[in-house]
This record gives sequence, structure tokens and C-alpha cells, in this order.
Amino acid sequence: MSIVTKGGDKGETSLFSGERVPKTDSRVEAYGSLDELDSLIGLSKHYLEDESDCALLTLLQRNLHKIMGELASITKLPSTIIGEQDVEKLTQQIRDIEAKLKLEGFVVPGACKESAWMDLCRSVARRAERRVLALSESAPVRDCLLKYINRLSDFFFILARKIELEKGVITYK
Repeated sequence: MSIVTKGGDKGETSLFSGERVPKTDSRVEAYGSLDELDSLIGLSKHYLEDESDCALLTLLQRNLHKIMGELASITKLPSTIIGEQDVEKLTQQIRDIEAKLKLEGFVVPGACKESAWMDLCRSVARRAERRVLALSESAPVRDCLLKYINRLSDFFFILARKIELEKGVITYK
């Protein structure tokens, strides 16, 4: 089967649940923004030295796939979805990293290339969150998805600071 279906030639796309919607639909914009974040995370992993950080990012990508699948569905949920336990796990990962840091003042992004990539992921995650919130104004979005997506930017922020600490290049202003 070819990836070329010609089904989108007139500006529509099929959702995971089968419905056809315009490519400009807020649902498509929401999961498309998360897809952009997923790709950026994939690129960013190539700049990280710590394998455990890469493993955390891979887990985030897998969870993003679950979220995108759910956002791309209107009439049925995918078989695997994000739950409150995933929100709590991500929250705890943030707290665990944060406990090792002493954040003071305003952070200037770009202290090193690795943390700069994480800060770029953070800003794309914030934009994706705004797109999902916009969708939630016109369609139901489960609360735990909103919580998880909100935590993503916190995770990238704190991971960037951890990387800077490990490299000895903290730049608080």
C-alpha cells in the first residue's frame, strides 16, 4: 500500500476514528502540533549524552503517540490512553530532577547546545498545549490529557537545567 492515497488532495484528512475533517480543523492542529514536538524530541535525543535522559524522552514520545491517537479520534478511543498515573509519574520525574537543582533567578536559554534543544522542546510544548486548549473549547478533551500536556513544558525546562548543571554552564540572571 502506498503512502500516496490522494484522499487529502482537496484539503481533508481522515481521523483515527474514521471521520473526514478539514486539514485546518482545530483537532488536526492540536495533534499536528504534538507531532511537531514528537519530531523535535527525536532530533534532540541525538544531542544528549545521558542515556537515561534519552530513555525518558523516548517514553514521552510513546505517551505523545497515545495522546495524538486520542485527539485524532471522535467516536472511539484508542486501545491505550494516558491516565492519571501517567500524569503523576511525569510530575514525580520533574520533582526528582528539581530536587537536585537550586534554581535562582531568570534563566537565559542556550547555555549549551543540549539544554538549548530542551528549551526549544519546551517552547514547542507550550504552543502545542495552547492548540490542545483551543480544541478543548469546542470538543471534549480529558482532564488528564490537559494535565499531562501542561507538565511537558515543565519537564523540558527542568531537564535543560539539569543538563546545564551537569555541564557546569548554569546561567541564571
